[in-house]
Amino acid sequence: MSEIPGTASVARATAARLGPVGAWSFALDTLPTAEASRVAVAAEELGFGSLWIAEGAASREALSHAAVLLAATSRLVLGTGIASIWARDPAAMAAGARTLGDAYPGRFVLGIGVSHAGAVGRRGHTYTDRPLTHMRAYLDAMDAAPLSSPVPRPRPARVLAALRPRMLALAGERADGVHSYFVPVEHTRRARAALGPGPLLIPELAVVIERDPETARALARTHTSHYLARDNYRNNLHALGFTAAELDGGGSDRVVDALVAWGEDDTIAATVDEHLQAGADHVVLQVIAAPDGTDGAIGHLTRLSRIVSALRPGSTASATGVAG
Repeated sequence: MSEIPGTASVARATAARLGPVGAWSFALDTLPTAEASRVAVAAEELGFGSLWIAEGAASREALSHAAVLLAATSRLVLGTGIASIWARDPAAMAAGARTLGDAYPGRFVLGIGVSHAGAVGRRGHTYTDRPLTHMRAYLDAMDAAPLSSPVPRPRPARVLAALRPRMLALAGERADGVHSYFVPVEHTRRARAALGPGPLLIPELAVVIERDPETARALARTHTSHYLARDNYRNNLHALGFTAAELDGGGSDRVVDALVAWGEDDTIAATVDEHLQAGADHVVLQVIAAPDGTDGAIGHLTRLSRIVSALRPGSTASATGVAG
C-alpha cells in the first residue's frame, strides 16, 4: 500500500506548529484528570509546543486521556507516546485519531507502536516475533477502515515508535515520521539520515535537574535500569556502539550521560540543541524525579522552560524556544 495522503505537507506543517521543544510525562497518570489538566494548561502557558502522554498497561487509555487534556487547553499539541497497537483494533485507533483531529484541528499527533513483550503480556496478548510485519498489517487495516466520520482537514499526524532501520523505513513510508524514546544524539543523527528531510523526527530526552554528578547519575539510573532490562532498547544501543557490559547494572556513566541530560542549565540545554542540530524537529523533555503531585509537575515544567531559554544564541531552539 502506498504512503498515506499528504504525508510531507502534514509532517512539515506539524513541525512548524510544534516548535523545537515539548514536554513528556508519566506523572499525569498519577493525578486526577482535573489536576492533570492543570499541568497541561501550565505547559501551554510556559510555551511548550506539545505535551506527550504514555500508554502503559496500567495507565489511562491514551486517546480519551488526550481528549481530556485537549479540552483543557487551547493551543497545546497533544501526542501519544506511545499508543499501543495491542490496546485497540486498527479501526478503533483510526476512528479515535479522526475524532480528535476533527475536534482539535492541528493539535493531535497519534504516536503508535508495537510495544514489547512484557507490556503486551500484561494486556493478555502474546507478543509477535515479527513486529515489523505486524505493524505493517496494522497500518494497512487502519488505512482501510470503513469509517463514516468526516476526514479532518488537516488530518492528524501519525508517527511510529521506531528505533531500528527497518521500522524507521516503515515510518518513512507509511507514517508522517518517528517518535523515538530512550535514544542518544547519535540515534537522532542516524534516524534523520534514514528518514531524509521530510518526515517528522521527535525524540524524547530524559532530564535530571541536578548538578552533582553522583546524585544525578544515581537518579538517572532509576530510569535507565528499567529500560536497559528490555531487549529492544538494549539491542538499539548495542547497534550504536555500546557494549553489553556498559548496558548492565543501570548503565555505565557513558551510557547514562548519553541518555539522560543533567548538570548545569546550559549543559542540559546544549544536549537539547545537539538533538536539534542532529536532525530532530522537536525534542520532548521528561523530568526524572520522584512523584510530587500537581505542583511538583508544574514546578518541573517551569524549571525546564528556564533551562531551555539558556540555549546558546543562534541555535534552532533559542530562535523559537519556550518562554522562560
